[in-house]
Amino acid sequence: MSTKRIIPCLDCDLQVPEGRVVKGVEFKQIKYAGNPIELAKKYYNQGADEIVLLDITASKEKRATMKNVVEAVAKEVAIPICIGGGIGKVDDYINLLKAGAHKCSTNTAAIHNPELINEASEAVGTHACVVGIDAKRRYLDDPSESDERNIVETKNGYCWFDTSIYGGSEFTGMDAINWAQECEQRGAGEILLTSMDRDGTKDGYDLELTKAIVDAVDIPVIASGGVGKPEHILEAFKIADADAALAASIFHFDEYPVPEVKKYLKEKGLNVNL
Repeated sequence: MSTKRIIPCLDCDLQVPEGRVVKGVEFKQIKYAGNPIELAKKYYNQGADEIVLLDITASKEKRATMKNVVEAVAKEVAIPICIGGGIGKVDDYINLLKAGAHKCSTNTAAIHNPELINEASEAVGTHACVVGIDAKRRYLDDPSESDERNIVETKNGYCWFDTSIYGGSEFTGMDAINWAQECEQRGAGEILLTSMDRDGTKDGYDLELTKAIVDAVDIPVIASGGVGKPEHILEAFKIADADAALAASIFHFDEYPVPEVKKYLKEKGLNVNL
């Protein structure tokens, strides 16, 4: 049985020079959640398997990714760091890995220029190439309406999954399942999959979305968006077969600390690092 990973996510912006962690609902209603360096150190000490830092305004603001925050966090933790947001060229990967990151996640830039995935995986290795997919349900009255998109039958009806860019502010019309498969073919080593419908709601992951992507690719999939309690993480592993579970609110606001979540999963028979 593979070891399941628990990954706290730090959504950051640069409203202050040292960065700040924020949390929203469905990519909106943003509120302050803490200091990225302090939170990363806290989660490292609690036994988190990795840390994800997402510079959520870098692409929209057309600025460089927060290298200074990566450097500061890397000095405090000894677990893998994945950095995302505003990464648009191979040099960005190289510079951020030199700054202390172990992986780089791209979303907007990869959709605009899919060749970036090929070039980056060749330059820094597949293991360091993560593609972020922010997906939203689009319901259909008639599942035969589309020949090119993957239609999924859910308990709420037929839908396909649209991909977004620029921190969820713009939609592409690209099918998320097709895009995940293309990312794998181009050299991505992992998919960071966020449900925009569930983000910040605490209603649980979009298991139908997650399972559809997991079944479509052979690379690891990180489930993201919607955790409200440990049972939701268990569902992501047991039902959707995700390789890792990412969460923010339940950790940032001390609702369910990392050790408590891992103990619960261990009691339910999952292989986790305690």
